[in-house]
Amino acid sequence: MTDNANDTYARSCDHWSEAGRAEMDAFYTLATEDYRHLAEAHDWAAWLAEHQRAAGDRSLRLLDVACGSGKFPTALRLHAAIETADIVPIAYDLLDPSAFSIAEARAALGPPFVAGAEFETPLQDFAVPAGPYDIVWATHALYAVPLAELDAAMERFVAAIGGTGFIANAAADSHYIRFYRAFLDSFHGGAGEMYRTGEEIVASLRRLGATVTVREISYVQRSDDDVVVEGYLQRCAFDDTVSLEAMRSTSPMAEYLNGCQTDGTWGFAQRVAMIFVTS
Repeated sequence: MTDNANDTYARSCDHWSEAGRAEMDAFYTLATEDYRHLAEAHDWAAWLAEHQRAAGDRSLRLLDVACGSGKFPTALRLHAAIETADIVPIAYDLLDPSAFSIAEARAALGPPFVAGAEFETPLQDFAVPAGPYDIVWATHALYAVPLAELDAAMERFVAAIGGTGFIANAAADSHYIRFYRAFLDSFHGGAGEMYRTGEEIVASLRRLGATVTVREISYVQRSDDDVVVEGYLQRCAFDDTVSLEAMRSTSPMAEYLNGCQTDGTWGFAQRVAMIFVTS
């Protein structure tokens, strides 16, 4: 057990590495759905074309904050028909505290996204380069930001925006948030930094004076494969030392997981805030 408030952030960074690839791949067996739902919930082709009209003939400049493994731009290419958008290739900069993540995201990019600059840093330490970005986004990316550093991180996010920002983050009653609370209570004696919620991020942005519009989407991630579910849940906690068996036999996690299974099928209910930001 640990009472280190930064334990959540440290474990998340440790697991974005080559050593965590198997766990990451298991996680995305279900979590890829997060990005498909985002891609299908908004007319991204029209949204990108609108930004292109504002920019004129030059390429749009886009910053992907905490870029992870590039699942959101991949989902846009697969599910959002962005190839039909009237845009020129987009200069796509990558920010993440993990060099592994930056390399993964860069390898995942394809038209209309063209990999640009790389920034290996936490958002809260980001020195915004000269000239703001047309688009800044962070999709399921800000959970491990410590609460004490959230306003600093959001200040950097807003400072980078020259057009529109977009953040996708689970709301307080979503699986990601509820599961992690149960994990800390069950295996860390309740100690440790909770994941950031969509509500906390919106409140921070508004404290900074940003204009915020919020839409919500809801869906359920389903599986009947315990091996897949174990890998998914371990990644939800950034801890591959706790087995599914241990989770199902330790309170209050056991009670939470009992509510996530019906007739042998797992279902993890998500409610996600789609947060559009202008500075």
